[in-house]
Amino acid sequence: MQMKKYFKYIALVIIGSLASCKEEAQKPKVTYDTSNKTSALTKTDSTQIEIADLPIQMEGTDYLIHPVGDLRVFEKGTKVRYGSSSVNDVSFTISNLGEFEITGYLQNLKFQKIDSDSIRPLSDKPVLILTATYLKALADKNLSQIMVYTLTDSDTNKDGKIDTGDIKTLYLSDISGENFTKVSTDMQELVDWSLIESKKRLYFRTIEDTNQNGQFDKNDVLHYYYIDLTSKKWEAVSYKPI
Repeated sequence: MQMKKYFKYIALVIIGSLASCKEEAQKPKVTYDTSNKTSALTKTDSTQIEIADLPIQMEGTDYLIHPVGDLRVFEKGTKVRYGSSSVNDVSFTISNLGEFEITGYLQNLKFQKIDSDSIRPLSDKPVLILTATYLKALADKNLSQIMVYTLTDSDTNKDGKIDTGDIKTLYLSDISGENFTKVSTDMQELVDWSLIESKKRLYFRTIEDTNQNGQFDKNDVLHYYYIDLTSKKWEAVSYKPI
């Protein structure tokens, strides 16, 4: 009898753990605050150290791009290793370079013209940059040199920090980092984007939490947009394919 109760207890613990995991996995990306108060971001973690990767130059451009992010130094025993031996313990690489695309969890990107020592930041506000893509195909047609970014720019779930748990947005800039422009709509999650070279347009989709349950799911509404990349001012134009 006691053994039966024991197995019943174990089953309840497992069920409780699974329920807890499910609850954690379903953490909302949006929290609606009826008080209209802006949540303050928490103080920067003192164990994090800001570093930059070596600069990147996209083919055919006159600018260097310096990825900037946080390196967390882990304690070993009772002391933190900062010397050369720590190279074997942590990775000092904060970004990855694909074909004309930088990926990572970056706090900023800094731009430098190749004939200058001046370095300027992309953003003067807290952001988390996930991807930065150079539209090389567009530049090859003697058009503008444009960068496309996916990033989070606000604490939409109000947990005191900007991270991947917040809404992902879409931005553009010149290859110099100037004209940094948000093109997706506030409170809409970016789904994907695609360059259509023949039309010189950037198409993208977003999803809106229309039932305001804090999640983006099949019950919400997809929005469709394009941007004319030849225009002096980048503006998202809504279209209806269905």
